[in-house]
Amino acid sequence: MTAYLITSVSVVGAAPTDLLIRDGVVAEVGSGLNAPDATVVDGTGLVALPGLVDLHTHLREPGREDAETVESGSRAAALGGYTAVCAMANTSPVADTAGVVEQVWRLGREASLVDVQPIGAVTVGLAGERLAELGAMADSAARVRIFSDDGHCVADPKLMRRALEYVKAFDGIIAQHAEEPRLTEGAQMHEGEVSTRLGLIGWPAVAEEAIIARDVLLTEHVGSRLHVCHVSTAGSVEVLRQAKARGVRVTAEVTPHHLLLTDEVVSGRSELASPALANNWSPAGVYDPVFKVNPPLRTASDVAALRAALAAGVIDVIATDHAPHSVEDKECEWAYARPGMLGLETALSIALDVLGPEWDLIAERMSRTPARIAGLTGHGVDPAPGVPANLTLIDPAARRTIEPAELASRSRNTPYARMTLPGRIVATFLRGEPTVLDGKAVK
Repeated sequence: MTAYLITSVSVVGAAPTDLLIRDGVVAEVGSGLNAPDATVVDGTGLVALPGLVDLHTHLREPGREDAETVESGSRAAALGGYTAVCAMANTSPVADTAGVVEQVWRLGREASLVDVQPIGAVTVGLAGERLAELGAMADSAARVRIFSDDGHCVADPKLMRRALEYVKAFDGIIAQHAEEPRLTEGAQMHEGEVSTRLGLIGWPAVAEEAIIARDVLLTEHVGSRLHVCHVSTAGSVEVLRQAKARGVRVTAEVTPHHLLLTDEVVSGRSELASPALANNWSPAGVYDPVFKVNPPLRTASDVAALRAALAAGVIDVIATDHAPHSVEDKECEWAYARPGMLGLETALSIALDVLGPEWDLIAERMSRTPARIAGLTGHGVDPAPGVPANLTLIDPAARRTIEPAELASRSRNTPYARMTLPGRIVATFLRGEPTVLDGKAVK
């Protein structure tokens, strides 16, 4: 393996130092390191973080390779600073058997761009009727530990209880898409002033909050582990706050887009949680389907509550919910468009806007904690002698304008088109091998 000497880099915001990477690990850390055989990477002005970990990625393979493949999604992840991603189960066929999760796992190993950890379905075919092969997936080569019907809620409380009981035996996690389906039938966007003005059927916040409250009680009763996907409302934050105060084993994620975009963008207004970013961007127009997402974009007060909860640790991680879609599924009338947005290549920039250059907090929310939740050995560990060299280098002073055609994903449904974002990923290393150098994918 090639050795790399990263000079004068700030490790998680500390004073500049040198990092020597050799044989897949961080061999030395210190000023004035000398390694004649190493390839030198100038780290002046850069920050080194443990490689980012995403708990919520849609890679679409098998079945929708027109939108994304494991390889193309992994490349997008590496360019976004990630060294590991958790791939959601809503593929075709659904990842509800040991065979399918092993296929996704092997495709990730073949791509060798990030570690791809499959998430198994909770129920067969995501139908919410009977449990999938949870034990077989856990015992498979993929060693699945997180199970989710994401895109669908496990709405049956009896089935949800049984799932929580089943995975408790191997300390697994049920990751819930919190949406009471009887309250969201026909819903098109957040229920509120904007939906009324636009004449779209509203999606009430209580549809999310009611399921989270129910599942927290079930988790407390069973003594198992619950993870709440893409939290989007202030009410959900309060339910989580109370649950954590009682010691319930619940964790939660928030997406970059729910930290920045409000429901006003559906009406064509550039109302963002960040005035600095709003000044250099405007949405394409009213009813732009790129802003259709599940759960929907919420109000400015919801976004403020999510930002505060993330900083305080009530919400544990930022997860992208990277959801690529083909042109046919996205560039159509609002009612027929599929929900979802790209996120892997822009997540760190949004985190910088939300949290500022609080590097230890960013490392906690985007690397250490998600790695710990997913049980990913070797990830989420700060660069130090002897640890696996899974790390990313960021230029915090750089700014870049997002051009959809330049993204690595096979899809183009980014909500940040033509927005100028802070920060740039300069390099990403997976077990000592670069997947990105000088901001470009190396394979």
